[in-house]
Amino acid sequence: NGKYNISPLKNPANDAKVIAQALSAAGFAVNAKFDASRVELAGAVDAYIKELSAKKCVGLFYYAGHGIQLAWKNYMLPVNADIGDIDDVQKQAVEVNSVLEGLTKAGNALNVIILDACRDNPFGSTKQLKEKGLSQMDAPNSTLLAYATAPGNTASDGDGQNGLYTENFLREMRVPEAKLEDVFKRVRLQVRLKSKGAQVPWESTSRSEEHTS
Repeated sequence: NGKYNISPLKNPANDAKVIAQALSAAGFAVNAKFDASRVELAGAVDAYIKELSAKKCVGLFYYAGHGIQLAWKNYMLPVNADIGDIDDVQKQAVEVNSVLEGLTKAGNALNVIILDACRDNPFGSTKQLKEKGLSQMDAPNSTLLAYATAPGNTASDGDGQNGLYTENFLREMRVPEAKLEDVFKRVRLQVRLKSKGAQVPWESTSRSEEHTS
């Protein structure tokens, strides 16, 4: 999501396109949504969970765009969101927990959730949303949950065609026979170095087995 009515972002669509292409090349069935409304975003989440439940396949959920936290819950912002006050958040945004709860019910073997959604609050401090970035969450069973930056911090939209996090994730995911956790460790190192410590990616995992990418 990039074409917001308020605080548009230049790179999320580019990020999602290159990730979708890389996943397709790796054999994933990809359902990509760009500049989605709340109805479209929520519908995409529901369709994703239903497919995982039916096929019991490996799932990867990637979101790039604005994200905010409220009362320790994280929300993905549709492009048509207009948050006048905190009461509008639940009505106009899509809670990340809807993905996590769906994965628990799906019961498939492996899930990866990537949230490149930690930009500055687009609505400013006047909207009573004072917390930066996203709130820490625990990963459901058999899931690796990755943030573009540590909880409570913000991430760079990037100076080039892609955001800093996705640029490095894209490169590392293409390394043959790389272990899943090692991919994210290398991404964390490169993002930390290139941002001079201003952005440090973070992961939560409940996985007990090793997988290669």
